[in-house]
Amino acid sequence: EVQLVEAGGGMVQPGGSLRLSCVASGFQINDEFMSWVRQAPDKEPEWVATITPGGTTTYYSDSVKGRFTFFRDVTKNMLYLQMYDLQPEDAARYYCARGSRTVVLAAPSSWGQGTQVTVSS
Repeated sequence: EVQLVEAGGGMVQPGGSLRLSCVASGFQINDEFMSWVRQAPDKEPEWVATITPGGTTTYYSDSVKGRFTFFRDVTKNMLYLQMYDLQPEDAARYYCARGSRTVVLAAPSSWGQGTQVTVSS
């Protein structure tokens, strides 16, 4: 069974940091495009980042570039999103997703269950 399970969300103050994780099962993350997507209440999903098969290249949205880092531990079949300097506009539910940017935005079935990030003073 293909499954993605996210963890690590929580509540932080503006300027704070969080590290999200995603455990994949049923496939090898090293063989796939993998992405992070976020969605705030009453808003459309927003693409955050993508890593290519083999982890050779990483892409970020302009809104998170320089603050977020997408990396992997292939031995554990896990993905991570390290987030620094979080701002209120970053508050959303964050989803690990199987596929590249255009694919995951069109297919919520490619997402995990998500983990909630709240940014509040």
